[in-house]
Amino acid sequence: MTSTAPEALEGQHPMAEPVAEPSSWQQRLRRFGYAPRAETPAPIGLRERLDPPYVRPSARVWSALGIGPGPAERLWRLMAWGGPLLVTAVAGLLRFWNLGKPHAVIFDETYYAKDSWALINQGYEGAWPKDIDKTILTDPGAVLVPTEHGYVVHPPMGKWVIGVGEKIFGFEPFGWRFMVALLGTLSVLMLCRIGRRLFRSTFLGCLAGLLLAVDGLHFVMSRTALLDQVLMFFVLASFGCLVLDRDRNRKRLAAALPEDEEGVLRPDAEIAETLRMGWRPWRIAAGVMLGLAAATKWNGLYVMVAFGLMTVLWDVAGRRTGGAVRPYLSVIKKDLVPAFVSVVPVALVTYVATWTGWLVTDKGYFRDWAAKQDQIDGGGTWSWLPQWLRSLWHYESEVYSFHVGLTSPHTYESNPWSWIVLGRPVSYFYESPAPGTAGCPATAKEKCAQEVLALGTPLLWWAACFAILYVLWRWAFRRDWRAGAIACAIAAGWVPWFLYQERTIFLFYAVVFVPFLCLAVAMMLGAIIGPRGSSERRRTFGAVAAGCLVLLIVWNFIYFWPIYTGTPIPLNQWRGRMWLDTWI
Repeated sequence: MTSTAPEALEGQHPMAEPVAEPSSWQQRLRRFGYAPRAETPAPIGLRERLDPPYVRPSARVWSALGIGPGPAERLWRLMAWGGPLLVTAVAGLLRFWNLGKPHAVIFDETYYAKDSWALINQGYEGAWPKDIDKTILTDPGAVLVPTEHGYVVHPPMGKWVIGVGEKIFGFEPFGWRFMVALLGTLSVLMLCRIGRRLFRSTFLGCLAGLLLAVDGLHFVMSRTALLDQVLMFFVLASFGCLVLDRDRNRKRLAAALPEDEEGVLRPDAEIAETLRMGWRPWRIAAGVMLGLAAATKWNGLYVMVAFGLMTVLWDVAGRRTGGAVRPYLSVIKKDLVPAFVSVVPVALVTYVATWTGWLVTDKGYFRDWAAKQDQIDGGGTWSWLPQWLRSLWHYESEVYSFHVGLTSPHTYESNPWSWIVLGRPVSYFYESPAPGTAGCPATAKEKCAQEVLALGTPLLWWAACFAILYVLWRWAFRRDWRAGAIACAIAAGWVPWFLYQERTIFLFYAVVFVPFLCLAVAMMLGAIIGPRGSSERRRTFGAVAAGCLVLLIVWNFIYFWPIYTGTPIPLNQWRGRMWLDTWI
């Protein structure tokens, strides 16, 4: 099997020195298509630095499989989408299996399922009776949408998304979970393709997607009608758009640089500093996605700031690679204003557009606040602004005050320091059916436990602790842009919560950066397999070690499956899965 390490991006040098003859066990591995990287890699040229090629399987692999050059090329191209789609199909089957169970309003679904139903039907959230959940579950057709406006503390985009599923499949658990499950499944596909583009390896991209498919927190959040999974989708989509923009931008720079007599690309300071990159639709698309993220939950604003800085630094690095002597000054002159306009105003317009239902109905909470103020004091200093804008601003300021002042203790609250080690997961649903009832085995000696626990796959998260250290090291000492991008995305979703440690916060907020944890682990596994130029023995042991870790993570997900899906199990089996006292 060819190298899939992050470093193994180029072909092999034709004048490589021979290496020692492999041992007998290494010879036997070749029967299964294993091929070592024995040659010295060729130097990386400027063209490859700007637009690295994708890793291709060795000719020995295709030969061992009995596949000729023509079919091998077609198969390799097919796997660019075929591999990610296969991983996505597995993720989708897991997430949509028995999606309507448990047939209950679990955890904060009591807010978002009802708000989404009101929003999709009348354009604004209503004030629901406190005891309406049982009626919704038994006879949703008899439930009337309340016309009295309700006070909500999150923007509407995530509820619009949930409401689409309710509109299609009805006001019941499958309906309000459908769109979240769909976005959870599509996020696996996106991560496969993003990972492939980052690492220039279909294998590592699919590996990152597979890790996301078997992460318990992502899985549970994909099967629960909460806003954080919707936020994760838009954040990941914006990251993917910016990676595409980076590749497109660097290809344009490479096309503008001169070639010497031998066709080798050469740096040119004047071109690298003065070239205008023109229309950049993927960065505008990233602005739309970041606007939708902020319109789902406000912590998307921190992501917008982090990603905005990241894409500008990518422009600096690209111009420097092309030969710019003063790349920062060049970016300030040529790229900074277009970058700002592509992200911030686009995101702002997108954000306001998601409030359309509140704006056009004139019945939402605080919708008439400015009109009342005008009657009281003439509107004050800002009376020249439209009433709808002043009302929206007042609403947002009240919501901000609510969020920063939310310090009420909660059984499942946790400090962000403990998230990465899964210190305090959140129990979304728990019942204790008696033996022979509700799926509890009749042979059980005591009541069963039926729980939905928002817990990441432990071995994956604990491996991610080391993976984070690896990407930080690789970014700091190797200046690897991929490691820096992954670290930036993790920090954007995690670090802001340290500013609000006195606030009531929960582990499931971390689902926003779970895809990037999976990218970090995939990058670390690529390094474990071994960099290009490693000996066959080194690469073999690395592949075995990485494969064992992946299999253990998959097993770990299967082991915790009952407490991810609310499957009744005997109490002693449930206790066996409570590895830490804080999980209870």
